[in-house]
Amino acid sequence: MNGPSGNYEPFWNEAVAQLRAELSEQEYHTWFSSMKYAGADDSEVRLCVPSTFYRDQIADRYRSKIEESLFELSGKPLRLAFEIRRTNGATAVHADDTPDERPLQRPAPPLKSPDRPPHPQLNDGYRFSRFVEGESNRFALNAAVAMAKNPGRAYNPCLIYGGVGLGKTHLLQAIGNEVYQEYRDLRVVYVTVEAFTEEFIQSIREKTGHRFKKRYRLADVLLIDDVQFLQGKTETQHELFHTFNALYDAGKQMVFSSDRPVTELKSLPDRLINRFERGLNIDLQPPDYETRIAILTQKVDENGVSVPPDVIEMICRNIESNVRDLEKALTKLIAYSTLVNRTITLDVASRELREFFPTPPTPVNISVDTIQRVTAEHYGLSINDLKGKKRTKTIAFPRQLAMYITRDLTELSVTEIGLEFGGRDHTTVIHACHRIAERKRSDSSLEPLINHLVHTITQRSR
Repeated sequence: MNGPSGNYEPFWNEAVAQLRAELSEQEYHTWFSSMKYAGADDSEVRLCVPSTFYRDQIADRYRSKIEESLFELSGKPLRLAFEIRRTNGATAVHADDTPDERPLQRPAPPLKSPDRPPHPQLNDGYRFSRFVEGESNRFALNAAVAMAKNPGRAYNPCLIYGGVGLGKTHLLQAIGNEVYQEYRDLRVVYVTVEAFTEEFIQSIREKTGHRFKKRYRLADVLLIDDVQFLQGKTETQHELFHTFNALYDAGKQMVFSSDRPVTELKSLPDRLINRFERGLNIDLQPPDYETRIAILTQKVDENGVSVPPDVIEMICRNIESNVRDLEKALTKLIAYSTLVNRTITLDVASRELREFFPTPPTPVNISVDTIQRVTAEHYGLSINDLKGKKRTKTIAFPRQLAMYITRDLTELSVTEIGLEFGGRDHTTVIHACHRIAERKRSDSSLEPLINHLVHTITQRSR
């Protein structure tokens, strides 16, 4: 491939295409969607990026690989150079000559305040520096850091979803702590949906609605945890909808968390789901083995205790679901060692942490009726709904889930399962099982849900 003299855009496009094939779509979108080819000469390729933060991240992560590809494609060494091109229309300037990046629409430098007291609504321990990065959470962490560096400009709004104990609250509050410490002129508000609902009800009762609206609609960064608890709260949904619109129109940063994708939240209106999905949605996955080891090693160092590596490895092999269970197991082990003055050994850990580790299954007689009943109760449905003809989303998914669990926990054939679910054809059962299996691969919250249902079904069957 030969480009015209001084025009290396074809080489740049090919180098990025090669790199894109190695990255996930989320990672590629995060770092390359805002970058533009700006020109070249015989020694360098110039790129436009929206901030120094982007420049530093791209340089650290991808510069060497891109420059290597450019050399292979063009036959000459080409250095990457960056220009900061602000989206407010300011003239592009060379990155090496750029002062520290300022937030948009803020002509004065932000007032930095490293010695500020902790934010009253935030846990000061939730910082990016204490969030252990791994393959399963790297994208979520990078996006959170980007939002904290450029509030209102990067990925707004953002929804972080995943199972219990994976770090959603840590990331939300880390964003808040970072903005609060760096930018004194920005107002950070963190709240759970439960607290938001209680405040809203109180404002109605005390006729202080204007004060409630002012508190949330004048926020520069609004962080709302556990939006799954919006289900069934019609008036709170209505109020949050208008709060969302006010902040979105004003260019304010909003970050939400949920234990599942918003499309799976029952009784949530389409207009609110549309708002949550308007920006970036991030699936926070359970930590892999290496990340679990890193998390426990950090916790051991923070506690200043001695825990043998083989004990840490045993804990991480047996607890795979979430960070919270890892920390609970370690806390119990440390407490036992301190209170009885015993050295932590593999035998001690095996005995004291039995409740955290999986036990060999005991044979149980599980019926389709129990599976249907437990699944229907979880989703607020009846068994007749699961057996009936309705194909609405609120019924179809629980029905598919029940079929999947039935095939997993019983010896019934797909034909027999179809008969148990209203006389459906065996191909319907096969399709349902395939759909759930595919969804498990893309939705980290589904497996913990299935495990919860299976546990309940097993307990009722004993």
